[in-house]
Amino acid sequence: MENLPNCPKCNSEYTYEDGNLFVCPECAHEWTSESQEAEAEKTVVRDANGNVLNDGDTITVIKDLKVKGSSTVVKQGTKVKNIKLVDGDHDIDCKIDGFGAMQLKSEFVKKI
Repeated sequence: MENLPNCPKCNSEYTYEDGNLFVCPECAHEWTSESQEAEAEKTVVRDANGNVLNDGDTITVIKDLKVKGSSTVVKQGTKVKNIKLVDGDHDIDCKIDGFGAMQLKSEFVKKI
C-alpha cells in the first residue's frame, strides 16, 4: 500500500489519488503535491517593516508591550539578541534582559 499524505485541511488519513490530485473523502478537499510543499514554505516570518526574520537575528521592540501577568512593560527600543522563530500565535521566542524568557509577535519588532 502506498504512503499517501494526510489531508492538509482536516488531517484525515483516508486520502486517495485521482489522477494528479489527492482527494479527501471526509471533507472533499482536493490538492496536489506541489500545493502541500508550497504551504510548508509559506511560513516566512516578517517584521513590522516587511524584512524577513531568521533564527539568531537581533531585533528591536517598536512599541511598549505589557507583560501578561505582570505590571511591568517591555519598553520601545529594547534590543533582543539571538531570537528563535516558532509556529503559533507568537512568532518569536527570546530572552530579554530583566524579563527572562518571552514570546513576541513579529508585528511589534523590527530587524536591526
